Amino acid sequence: MTHTPQFGGALRTNWHLQNGIYFLNNGSFGATPISVLQKQSEWRERFEQQPVFFTMRTLPVELRNAASIMGEFMGAQGEDIVFVDNASTGVNTVLRSLIPMLNEGDELITTSHVYNAVRQTMLYVCSLTGARYIEVDVPFPLASPEEVVERVRAAITPRTRFAMFDHITSPTGLVFPVADLIALCKEHGILTMIDGAHAPGMIDLHLDSLGADWYTGNFHKWLFAPKGSAFLWTAKQHQPTTHSSIISHGYSMGYHAEFDFNGTKDWSPFLCAPDGLAFMQQLGIENVRRYNRTLALEARSMMISAVPQPLPAPESMLESLAAIVLPCAIRTHENPMADAMAIHDMLWDGERIEVPVFPFATGGSVKLLLRIAAQVFNEAAEYKHLCDVLPGILELYNSNA
Repeated sequence: MTHTPQFGGALRTNWHLQNGIYFLNNGSFGATPISVLQKQSEWRERFEQQPVFFTMRTLPVELRNAASIMGEFMGAQGEDIVFVDNASTGVNTVLRSLIPMLNEGDELITTSHVYNAVRQTMLYVCSLTGARYIEVDVPFPLASPEEVVERVRAAITPRTRFAMFDHITSPTGLVFPVADLIALCKEHGILTMIDGAHAPGMIDLHLDSLGADWYTGNFHKWLFAPKGSAFLWTAKQHQPTTHSSIISHGYSMGYHAEFDFNGTKDWSPFLCAPDGLAFMQQLGIENVRRYNRTLALEARSMMISAVPQPLPAPESMLESLAAIVLPCAIRTHENPMADAMAIHDMLWDGERIEVPVFPFATGGSVKLLLRIAAQVFNEAAEYKHLCDVLPGILELYNSNA
């Protein structure tokens, strides 16, 4: 692999990342560059200099300016974008807004690759409304993106009212064919929301032409913004009925009024989203994406050599994340997350490797997956170290099963 000279370990001094650790999990919370954190401090200082003036005069203008900048980057109009703390907040916002429209027996569908926080929110809304939660079993390993579409197609019924799809799945790191899934749902009159938690920065977005009813995503994962910086895009026809999860002064006064101010908080993560974007632009957006994808594919190749198995998914479905199936027995059937954390902790405590391990249910059984992330401060030697120690870690884990 030919590395871009400015990327890899030499770039790591731009972050506060601890020395001596193998940080292979940018996907969970991202990592904010020092320069962007400095911009965040400047916004906080401006707020403290005159909190009332900032909140009443400066904030409304600057939030809309930030929304316009981020909207242009994502192929959307800024007026259709509001800021939320994270993608889970965006999901809660939409699902709770749907409660008055749902009836007993209506069906809400998603796939088995859904992020657990989203699953729990859908279950909660179903418990309130009498709607049914349908989780379409999409396997992993997965043969093709078409398999996702066909499994969803087979699960749609006349009672299906709403569908939630991941753009890039959390446990398996796959890019789902969301445009095809949205088109399929439109054929059946089904409302669709896309959970794009990992998408902004990792892949090109064209929200205005995608066709979803709602789209949410994080700026703090792959776009270098501070933690707690995310957005909700809402199609214009749904904006009057999409209400902030915090009902406040702006209720029923319009989309922006409901979201732009709903109580005192730290707005600096939202205002710094353009600074995170600017940091990525300085590195070269396509350079970053190319480097991360190449590194993720190389890392996956090393992992499936260290822990032999067929390719879990085609390369066309991967960008900056990659997951493999671990050959591990589930020891704690009532709580497989405990087994996942046991392996995670063995890697962290013994080797200072930060990498997530997930339980994943498919085909009536539960597997343990290990998922790596590739960011510009990573390099191939870090994944080689993971692969060197992983067989021994798994042998030790299995010997205690």
